[in-house]
Amino acid sequence: MKRAFLIVLDSFGIGELPDAHLFGDRGANTLGSISRSEKLRIPNLISLGLGNIDGVNCIEKADTPLGVFAKCEEKSMGKDTTVGHWEIAGLISENPMPTYSNGFDKEIIEEFEKRTGKRVICNKPYSGTEVIYDYGREHTKTGALIVYTSADSVFQIAAHEDVVPLDELYSYCKTAREMLVGKWAVGRVIARPFIGEFPNYKRTSARRDFSLEPTGKTVLDALKENNFDVISVGKINDIFASRGITEKYKTHSNLDGINKTIELMSKDFCGLCFTNLVDFDMIYGHRNDIDGYASALSEFDMYLPRIMSSLRDDDLLIITADHGCDPGDTSTDHTREYVPLLIYKKEINPKNLGILPSYSVIASTIAEFFGIDYKTNYTGILKNIN
Repeated sequence: MKRAFLIVLDSFGIGELPDAHLFGDRGANTLGSISRSEKLRIPNLISLGLGNIDGVNCIEKADTPLGVFAKCEEKSMGKDTTVGHWEIAGLISENPMPTYSNGFDKEIIEEFEKRTGKRVICNKPYSGTEVIYDYGREHTKTGALIVYTSADSVFQIAAHEDVVPLDELYSYCKTAREMLVGKWAVGRVIARPFIGEFPNYKRTSARRDFSLEPTGKTVLDALKENNFDVISVGKINDIFASRGITEKYKTHSNLDGINKTIELMSKDFCGLCFTNLVDFDMIYGHRNDIDGYASALSEFDMYLPRIMSSLRDDDLLIITADHGCDPGDTSTDHTREYVPLLIYKKEINPKNLGILPSYSVIASTIAEFFGIDYKTNYTGILKNIN
């Protein structure tokens, strides 16, 4: 009964990609920034080989790493959650999804207002915490929806839960998702509920992503077609618009996601458990909170021995990321970075695989592991693990 556990540390980049300057991210290094924090204590990630990855010089190296380690380059034209996860699952996005650096086109906003019957305020690129501070009072007085974007391909709708109940907010997001196709096909529509009173508004964990459906076949689809389990933990189900998923578990925090993954490790299933830990990105990276990011990574590291010891003899553990979000960067946006790849199983030949040409190597490796016919443009690395 083969099982693979794929854990995405959302936004955990390890240094700028060669084309980072094209994305305004010259010098970005998420790990480099948090390595300066006294809160960072990650002995278990280091023991797997994180510090031994080529180009990682900001943390200590393991004398005898326990795992296979490498860094992966992103081939997709983007630096956001959707294209990052799709590439991990084997689907490379050659064309960038539309972004709106000056806010959404007038025709988009007018169509959204027509379909929902709600007025829109803001319509600018904005930090998620700052936008509710600046527009929250107008929203609570008028009921108008706060619509904003970022450097990513996202249409975000913020609303106070006492003004717009969650089901209603989700309904407006579904409406936006239905209309944002074709030339308007943003990667994600995101519900951003918040609570509290000004000036202490607080975003809640009831966020929900409404992603564009994958534009091609992923390894998740292939696994499901071959009767393997594909279990989503966190926002994986949302990112793939439920495609290729057989079972899903929502989470409210990194710790909740870690604990649900550990619980699943005690269960009998045959297939892939795919976990996203979003707090690194949502709570710390986008808020430029270096110490918070370092503490969150240290928390994951503290649970890593339990995760590793819960593996059965034939299980495979893969730890990676989907993009960067350097909390030491001048902006609050995602950053174009290499991501780490750490692989561990009970019987493994530890080694450095250098630089891998695409995140989709992970999908190819998963396909090899389960013996299914799924091909990407990049060969898997299973022979380097066994």
